[in-house]
Amino acid sequence: MPTSRVTRYLHLPALAACASLIVQPVLAAEMTELGKGEGQVDIVAWPGYIERGETDKAYDWVSSFEKDTGCKVNVKTAGTSDEMVALMNEGGFDLVTASGDASLRLIAGKRVAPINTKLIPSWSSVDERLQNAPWHTVDGVHYGVPYQWGSNVLMYNTEAFKGAAPKSWSVVFEEQTLPDGKSNKGRVQAFDGPIYIADAALYLMAHKPELGIKDPYELNEEQYKAALDLLRGQRKIVQRYWHDAMIQVDDFTNEGVVASSSWPFQVNLLISQKQPVASTIPEEGATGWADTTMMHVDAPHPNCAYKWMQHSLDPKVQGDLASWFGSVPSVPAACKGNELLGAEGCKTNGMDDFEKIHFWRTPVAKCPTQEAGCVPYYRWVSDYIAVLGGR
Repeated sequence: MPTSRVTRYLHLPALAACASLIVQPVLAAEMTELGKGEGQVDIVAWPGYIERGETDKAYDWVSSFEKDTGCKVNVKTAGTSDEMVALMNEGGFDLVTASGDASLRLIAGKRVAPINTKLIPSWSSVDERLQNAPWHTVDGVHYGVPYQWGSNVLMYNTEAFKGAAPKSWSVVFEEQTLPDGKSNKGRVQAFDGPIYIADAALYLMAHKPELGIKDPYELNEEQYKAALDLLRGQRKIVQRYWHDAMIQVDDFTNEGVVASSSWPFQVNLLISQKQPVASTIPEEGATGWADTTMMHVDAPHPNCAYKWMQHSLDPKVQGDLASWFGSVPSVPAACKGNELLGAEGCKTNGMDDFEKIHFWRTPVAKCPTQEAGCVPYYRWVSDYIAVLGGR
């Protein structure tokens, strides 16, 4: 087992708190007014989330911000939620674009500060379904600003599947012959993060209803064992466990990979490169992410951080980002009049699928669907490392 992977998963002081996730508000005082910008803002973000036109000149929502505020934007990309939590625990950053499987851990670990929404004039424009979402709101206190949301997708090579979208996630979980007449063994990938156990649980919800799984993030011991067993079987056919979006793009281009869980970002990038790639949400449904821009409790540049959070809600920024990443804006107004996104962009990216997505969140011991309790996240971490190591 590579040391880097162990470090990425286990450098999480908040894991103990996640056993029950009893969250107390962070003690840092809320800012009551904005001052002059400090000259820079340092952000931990998912790949493709903060663009300055370097990949495609049409996609740039950084340059205008820097010009208007004098705050230079520095970005550290992270490939998993665990990596984001580890970076925020180390400190030195102002903001993070955290998914639901990281945000509550950051709050429980007192790594992020409450947000004063009065200092964010565009707060009222945020989708009402997101304003008080439980992955960033605790006891009525907001710990972040909604950024984007969407579904994890099944990305596939259209030539290998003869132009027909696969109907089931079975093509990445179970060995089988694909429409091109070749086995999927060694040609599929899986996500390199413990939260992927939920994808296995979601698959079992449909294919083994006798297990009684009601929520892929709330698993009793029997259900959890079944998910791990499925993942151990999957390991025999996986070419690579991915967490770097650009490496996955290269694997689909040059290494013969034909199917994997993915993000719309990689799909869009490969299509722009004229690769034979498409995506689908199979019949079992999908996990997904609703990301929140959260401020470190010891942010070195809080004024620039607040200015960025306000900028992030600009309808053009939201629409351009949704077009680039294949996600859904947190500001509904962004869905109209955006040249890059187009008239149907939000619908295409899943605006109407909100209720169908099982959004990432941190598994905890005390959960609504299991009277005897659920397997908490620290177990997911250690056991997924074991699966990847062949145990």
